[in-house]
Amino acid sequence: MIGLEVIHRIQSTLQERKLAEPSTSYVASLYAQGTDAIAKKIAEEAAEVIMAAKDGDRLHLVHETCDLWFHSMIMLSQFDIKVDEIMAEFQRREGISGISEKNSRGTNV
Repeated sequence: MIGLEVIHRIQSTLQERKLAEPSTSYVASLYAQGTDAIAKKIAEEAAEVIMAAKDGDRLHLVHETCDLWFHSMIMLSQFDIKVDEIMAEFQRREGISGISEKNSRGTNV
């Protein structure tokens, strides 16, 4: 099993890219464009995940899901949210019915 080490390394690289020159780094260019640009990229990647799933193309689905997760990590980094915070939320939700968990967050969700 692959551990979270790779995710933590990517997270560190994303943080470093905040200081990079946008002309030299794709990630830095997204940060420079702001939250709307990052959100747009996440939406594009989510659509590509859906299309890969509809096509039944397993390898394409893996690639597109990786792209979606990567761009989601960029957004998390934009707001200084650590991967460990997401993992803690997964742990909190483990074993809880999705319906119960969603209801526990109130009507804003």
